Amino acid sequence: MSHYFTTDSRFSENRKKISFRFLGVLETFNSSDGLFSKDTLDYGSRVLLETVVNLDISGKVADLGCGIGVIGILVKKYHPEIDLTMIDVNENAVSISQLNSQLYGQNNRTIVSFGLNNLKGEKFDYILSNPPIRTGKKVIYQLFEQSINALNPGGKLIIVIRKQQGAQSAIKYLESISNKVEVLNKDSGYWIISAQKSLN
Repeated sequence: MSHYFTTDSRFSENRKKISFRFLGVLETFNSSDGLFSKDTLDYGSRVLLETVVNLDISGKVADLGCGIGVIGILVKKYHPEIDLTMIDVNENAVSISQLNSQLYGQNNRTIVSFGLNNLKGEKFDYILSNPPIRTGKKVIYQLFEQSINALNPGGKLIIVIRKQQGAQSAIKYLESISNKVEVLNKDSGYWIISAQKSLN
């Protein structure tokens, strides 16, 4: 299991600032050792962000497996009306995503949870995720199922996954548990996949 997909917070002392350009703007975030994409914006998250910020995103949005909070915070920067919840199993990640929310002047909710286990009964309009693929299909598909169940009618789970890491099999699984599955974007082997919950 990948070390960043853990509650281990031994790395919390090695905090630092990272900067990268997104849509031509220099963005700066707090980061830390032991977290996914700790030094820059990883390519998969970039493709996901470039796709999502151009969608008509509104309502309650969850950044599942938020890491340092880049996906949720930048989506909210471009869609400031959303109600954002950032969720991660790693306590250090959640702590840093709180700091980054403050850095961007956002009042976001942050929750330590394996998947959506600590949000029983709560519903969202969108769930965004760059899932921890290396944890294996069993874990990933459990997160997918939890996410679809936690959507409001017509809500969407939007993920990024590389073709070579199982994008096509993920689509087949999502088709079995949701109403409508679409590939929104493809870039350098990264697929952005949307799975919509039935309106009924």
